[in-house]
Amino acid sequence: MKLDNILAKRTHKVIYKDGDLAIKVFDETFPKSDILNEACNHARVEETGLNIPKLEEVTKIDGKWAIITDYIEGKTLKELMEENPDKLDEYLDLFVDIQLEILSKKSPLLKRLHDKMQSKISSTDLDATTRYELHTRLASMKRHDKVCHGDYTPSNVIITPDGTHYILDWSHATQGNGAADAARTYLTFCLKDQKDIGEKYLAKYCKKADTARQYINNWLPIVAASQTVKGKPEEREFLLSWASVCDYQ
Repeated sequence: MKLDNILAKRTHKVIYKDGDLAIKVFDETFPKSDILNEACNHARVEETGLNIPKLEEVTKIDGKWAIITDYIEGKTLKELMEENPDKLDEYLDLFVDIQLEILSKKSPLLKRLHDKMQSKISSTDLDATTRYELHTRLASMKRHDKVCHGDYTPSNVIITPDGTHYILDWSHATQGNGAADAARTYLTFCLKDQKDIGEKYLAKYCKKADTARQYINNWLPIVAASQTVKGKPEEREFLLSWASVCDYQ
């Protein structure tokens, strides 16, 4: 297996291309349990019938854990949006349609989003009053069992030359409330200084999903707080500003 064609570099991992395969190699500091959980999530989502790269193997390469999937030829929606700004609305419509397709699926063995959020809120260094308010808000939210991506962004959707879409990176997948997933996507746009695109995205999502904007707003502090646990240092101040606004409307 050749590891000389680098597709992308991420914190604690490098993704290579070898023929028809994509090989994600993790460094020695990355927890084995997280790697195996990612592979398990991928396999479970694959069983729903969604268009995702086929999981081929979980192995070790030169002493490092690696997840091997099919390589999908194409461009990400992020690339297409940047190359064709005049088609932004068209791409956002497709982006939301694919997200709703994801949320239409069920995978009973995925971790529950409520449990994950509960644990992450408890793990933050927010003050006790804020943690209590966030736990109370989370407890009031409806418990669903929809497949949630957990990091649904345009860079995680590939469009092949024939127009077929594939969804990448299922490491954060859970089953739960789709509004939480939409809130996470909206915050990601804001973190990338693309709040205007985030607003367009959320307006389209609310219309297509028949979901009130206020309902997604209620998820924003919860999702922001959860992201501070493993979030990037440069994102922390922004996320904390959202996590502390428990009465955001």
